[in-house]
Amino acid sequence: MEHAEVDEVCLEQTQKYCVERPIYNQELLEGQLHRRERTPQALRQKIAHSCRCSSKKAKSHLYSFLPILKWLPHYRVREYLLGDIISGISTGVMQLPQGLAYAMLASVPPVFGLYSSFYPVFLYTIFGTSKHISIGTFAVISMMIGGVALREVPDEVISIGYNSTNVTDTPEYYNDRVAKRVQVAVTLALLTGIIQLCLGLLRFGFVAIYLTEPLVRGFTTAAAVHVFTSQLKYLFGIKTPRYSGPLSVIYSIAAVLSNITMTNTATLVIGLTCIVLLFIGKEINLRFKKQLPVPIPMEIIVVIIGTGVSAGMNLNKSYKVDVVGNIPQGLRPPAVPEIQLIPAIFVDAIAIAIVGFSMAVSMAKIFALKHGYTINGNQELIALGICNSVGSFFQSFSVTCSMSRSLVQESTGGKTQIAGTLSSVMVLVVIVAIGYLFEPLPQTVLAAIVMVNLKGMFKQFGDVTHFWRTSRIELAIWVVAFVASLFLGLDYGLLTAVAFAMITVIYRTQSPQYRILGQIPDTDIYCNVEEYEEVKEYPGIKIFQANASLYFANSESYTSALKKKTGVDPCAILAARKKARKRHAREIKAANKLKKQAVLKLVKSSTNDVEANVKHEIADDELPVNGKFASADASVQDTSPDEHEHFVEPQASIHSLILDFAPVNFVDSVGAKTLKSIIKEYKEVGVCVCIASCSGPVMNELTRLNFFDNTVTRELLFHSIHDAVLACQVKGRSASQAD
Repeated sequence: MEHAEVDEVCLEQTQKYCVERPIYNQELLEGQLHRRERTPQALRQKIAHSCRCSSKKAKSHLYSFLPILKWLPHYRVREYLLGDIISGISTGVMQLPQGLAYAMLASVPPVFGLYSSFYPVFLYTIFGTSKHISIGTFAVISMMIGGVALREVPDEVISIGYNSTNVTDTPEYYNDRVAKRVQVAVTLALLTGIIQLCLGLLRFGFVAIYLTEPLVRGFTTAAAVHVFTSQLKYLFGIKTPRYSGPLSVIYSIAAVLSNITMTNTATLVIGLTCIVLLFIGKEINLRFKKQLPVPIPMEIIVVIIGTGVSAGMNLNKSYKVDVVGNIPQGLRPPAVPEIQLIPAIFVDAIAIAIVGFSMAVSMAKIFALKHGYTINGNQELIALGICNSVGSFFQSFSVTCSMSRSLVQESTGGKTQIAGTLSSVMVLVVIVAIGYLFEPLPQTVLAAIVMVNLKGMFKQFGDVTHFWRTSRIELAIWVVAFVASLFLGLDYGLLTAVAFAMITVIYRTQSPQYRILGQIPDTDIYCNVEEYEEVKEYPGIKIFQANASLYFANSESYTSALKKKTGVDPCAILAARKKARKRHAREIKAANKLKKQAVLKLVKSSTNDVEANVKHEIADDELPVNGKFASADASVQDTSPDEHEHFVEPQASIHSLILDFAPVNFVDSVGAKTLKSIIKEYKEVGVCVCIASCSGPVMNELTRLNFFDNTVTRELLFHSIHDAVLACQVKGRSASQAD
């Protein structure tokens, strides 16, 4: 196999191609080609075509909206079922404790985490296109929901309509506060789902591209710090208020440190023990991944042990250890969320919708690429929108893909969405039948589960060294996303990070890299002359390249860089010529004056001494113009080439300038005017400007902008750099022969 690859490489290196063709400029090329005739459709025709329905089109739309109809009839029971069952059970075992734990992050009772782990997962099986991601509760989204719930219903004040009344921490107040926060979380899920559904139906799946990988990783790392600090009070058993908004991390840490003396020792011991057990379990799963048929479900083991110990020792009453408490049995009837909350949480819903979709589609793409199938980004938006909006009527909060559960679902042999359905069935069994068994579960156990699951996110701090080596701009995006999200809160931090990422795009287009290209000898390949020693420039020809489009933001820098890189500044050359002409005019004027003086003296002299006097006067006075008298009618324009050469820089001796437009994606009106001005200015100093490798769309834009006229024709545009170079060489030889 290796010998075959070596032979193939050697064969490629020895192969040569030889092409003999004319030098093509754009006008000549278009003259030999025949454009396809395209009749543009009117708007009415486009609407009629899109509204036209056929059985094939209806079937395609139905399969697109309900992917389950496409894959379920082709489900291979013998090949897929066993893997899906094992994967579904493994994922469901993780889903139970994480649902309970992440409900605490969302500031709602644990049972609502179970609801969010059932309804959306079941719905995604019907509408989702990814076969491997696990939909349900996720730490970052739960943290964002909790921040909104805490802001709208703070610990000190409970809002009833538009009125606020201070109340004491009574059971009635606590229940009222919890109910209000549940309503905020549920309404937020409804609004998030509607936004995602609308974006999906409008084919706005591309919005996820604005959340670049460095931005998402910096944001999730900051979210991990938020989540970790929010769980400290549960780990230590301390009663502190929960903070949201700017500087909430600092306030949370300060509150924990100020009350550290009130630590509940039993709670801390249980929590630390669970953390150690969870780390050991994850390490074993990682090291013996190939040997283990399924990962050890350490989370559910810890939950079972913690629940048993708490119930047996009555930790709640004996040691004041906070427990999960009441978990009502059965499913709640559907209810309409409080619509009047929508104006207050609309911006938060947009942020959660975009972050949730970004997390889900990024994981879905990874698994799709690994297993050789495709996902539909717009359908993923629709699926998440339905999961969140429909789930909100059944008291579930916003969900997205969980990275840890998705990895377990894929690694344990999951083949289709059936695995997700089985995991939701396990959650349903707990809700309906055995949920009450988890009521003695200590909250510190759930806090330990949350903290240990943040390990992967904390590893993202290693991105700093990676981006430092690869891209400083991406490092800046990561740092800004992390710092802004950490100190301003997840909502404002995300907006700040997206705005900064946009600014970096503008910065890159405003500050592109500029190069002078030269030829690799005996080829038609052109590279940066400063990068390779073998690359040579053609005498009298400069090839300029900028790796950015030409538009209003960088047109001025493009012109400046062109003059600097080529060493030819038309304005400076014209100024030097003007200065040379003025000096030459002064010299002519002085010569004429001396001539007149000589004539006057000649007239006054005697006839006998004429010849001697003339010789004497000429010998005593220097005539500056090459030692000769200029004619009396000499004009300012009579400037010799030798004198001009004295004032003009050597770089101005080039006769042709080629602009490589291969990297240019678009040109606006300002860019077109700049380009036209460059051609005109260099033409005035005798330099012909050509454009090479201009793409079709850019050509059409230049045509629409009325770029071409009598002075700037398509003859200046060439199919490739080599075509332009050969044409410029012909023009250079013709000009030298004419001289």
